[in-house]
Amino acid sequence: MIEIVNIIAGLVLAMGILPSIPAIGKDLHKLAVWIGRFQTIIGIIAVILGILHLGLQGIVAIVAGLVLMTGILPSIPAIGKDLEKLAKWLGGFQTLIGIIAIIVGIMGLL
Repeated sequence: MIEIVNIIAGLVLAMGILPSIPAIGKDLHKLAVWIGRFQTIIGIIAVILGILHLGLQGIVAIVAGLVLMTGILPSIPAIGKDLEKLAKWLGGFQTLIGIIAIIVGIMGLL
């Protein structure tokens, strides 16, 4: 399950480079745009599953989830502001995090 979430989160995060993939890039981009409407929900699910499944898959899911939920982090009492700063900093590496999440998710499925 966490592998699928990593792939989905990765697609949303790497949306900007998907069209450059030969043959399937445009279709993946369309899928990522559609899935992107649910990015906050995907981020919440990724963080929860990441906490439950610590390890490489879990760490990747937590990082990807934090970037996806940047918009709602300030509403978390006590630690929301710090998490928002971290997520904004990680957002600078959004595409790289997305690629890593896709690769790690696919490797987990194999």
